[in-house]
Amino acid sequence: MEQSVKVMITGGAGFIGSNIVDAVLKRGMVPIIVDDLSTGRVGDVNEKAILYRQDVRDEDGLEKIFKTHKPDYVLHLAAQISVSRSVREPIYDEEVNVRGTLNVLEMSMKYGVKKVVFTSSGGVMYGEDPEFPTVESVCPDPVSPYGISKLAGEKYVKFYGNNGLRYTILRYGNVYGPRQNPDGEAGVIAIFIKKMLNKEALTINGDGEYVRDYIYVGDVVEANLLSLEKGDGETLNIGTGTGKSVNDVFKSLKEHIYYVEEPVHGNPRPGDLRKSLLNNSHAREVLGWKPKYSFSDGLRETVKFFKEVGR
Repeated sequence: MEQSVKVMITGGAGFIGSNIVDAVLKRGMVPIIVDDLSTGRVGDVNEKAILYRQDVRDEDGLEKIFKTHKPDYVLHLAAQISVSRSVREPIYDEEVNVRGTLNVLEMSMKYGVKKVVFTSSGGVMYGEDPEFPTVESVCPDPVSPYGISKLAGEKYVKFYGNNGLRYTILRYGNVYGPRQNPDGEAGVIAIFIKKMLNKEALTINGDGEYVRDYIYVGDVVEANLLSLEKGDGETLNIGTGTGKSVNDVFKSLKEHIYYVEEPVHGNPRPGDLRKSLLNNSHAREVLGWKPKYSFSDGLRETVKFFKEVGR
């Protein structure tokens, strides 16, 4: 792609978004970031990117940016991402994840965007008892407001797709890596790393046997870039197909960091799935994508970042 290609990244100052921005720049494209900076960090934004402090819920403000830049592509990552917050504040979750997505889709149609890549979640479809690893065709049965709002977003994306908007939907596993927020309610790996490096006490929610499909951020970035030109009209799982429990994560990080304390077990979090694993065979076939980072290698890169940069 040539330098003149403009890519809007909503949530582009966030953990995943800022990593995508760096990759977009390396490909010679122009990144236009839309982020309200409620969780994103200006310090993580590449200085060569164009940054707007803008909430996707604000239709008028969003339209001004679309009108000014007329982006070729939109990678829509801006979202409320905490399952536990969605349980406490389902209306706020809906406003950001549903209304915000609708605003982005409306503007994309109005200003002739070539394609939208929508960030969804493995949590949208998988109730409590699906087959593992789960394929995309399993009937959606989200158990949290977060999962419900992401599923609604998918449905709206498909509606606009039926009216002429090119799209790809990416359902992520549990993404981890450099720049993840260690102070939020989501992102257990970053949270654990910070506490271990600071030699603080660490709490595991429930029995620690909640199993997730942990995917390194570099692999997620690659899936987004491939989706700019591939996977039209597809819904694709972006995960490893293998799972680690929270207890497994703790043990692995303990070895990487030489943390000597044992965790305290607290109450389980409302809304948490017991298990989520994503079958990625469709993404392999459609995008030519596969995870390149092993769990151990990904942890090593993430620990290295937090040691060097700190948070």
